[in-house]
Order: sequence, then structure tokens, then C-alpha cells
Amino acid sequence: MTHVPPGLTYPEAGATARFPLPAGYHHLRETGYVGRGRPVFEAAADAVLSWRLHRAAGIRVPAGTLPAAPGVTVDVSLGLGPLRAAGTCAVVWTVREERRAGFAYGTLPGHPECGEESFVVTLDGAEDVRLAVTAFSRPARWFTRAAGPLVPAFQRRYARHCARVLARLAA
Repeated sequence: MTHVPPGLTYPEAGATARFPLPAGYHHLRETGYVGRGRPVFEAAADAVLSWRLHRAAGIRVPAGTLPAAPGVTVDVSLGLGPLRAAGTCAVVWTVREERRAGFAYGTLPGHPECGEESFVVTLDGAEDVRLAVTAFSRPARWFTRAAGPLVPAFQRRYARHCARVLARLAA
């Protein structure tokens, strides 16, 4: 179920749950292997929905942030000192099914990017567990516009990093 929190900086709330992704944005779809079996899937789902994946991957998420649920807002930041980029997002949808779990959050005013990103763990018929990171975004601040093609390249690298980190967390 998609929830449209007030103040999102883009009109296509929930678009990471369906395809094609909206035009006018950089698109990202990275899938990585996490492990095998129901226990790995459950551990991975819990790590994604509790923000443990984000924290372990190097994103600062304040203690006490509620688990991912539609309407929950989260302050996220990455980097050090004056090179720290920070923004606020709102969860627009979540899923917790027998073989699929995750969420998407969208950007709120002040975030360096404009768009939405989802993190979804799946357990396929062969019992393989995978993390799919899907996003559409475009620069929203001067420094992300100035970074040009470096931002999408960073996002792709970060998505791959998330799958590796989740594999360790869920093992």
C-alpha cells in the first residue's frame, strides 16, 4: 500500500513499486545476492525494515527512528564533517510478505536529491535471497547538480555495497 506523505519533493510517490520508472530522472536498479534459505531471508528482512542495513552500510540514522512503515520520517546523512550530506525522507510504502520484504522512501524538502529509493529483499523458488535497490532521482541542491554524473555512479556503488553488507548481517 502506498502512502503519500505531505511534502514529498516529487509527484510520483510509490513509483519504485511499479515499472517503468518515471521519465526525467536517473534510474537505478541493482540486485545483489545475499544468501540462501528462509533464516537468511528473515534476518535480511528485519535488517532492512529496522534501518540496521542503512546503519551498517555507513548511513547515519538517528537512534530511536521508528522501523520503516508508511509515513515514518527518517533523517539520513552520509560523509564526515563539512562533507556530510544530510536529508530527510518519508517512507511511502512497505511490504512484508512470505517471500518479499522491504520499503521505499521519498525525499522531503532540503534533501540533496529529489526522488524515491526502495530496498526489497526476496526469497525465490530456489531459496536464493536477493536485495533489489531501485531508485529514480535527480539533483535537488547545488552540490549534487555540480557533481553531475558522479551521483548516479555513487548510487550504483552504494546499492552494490548494501547487498554485500546485508549478506554479512543476515549470515
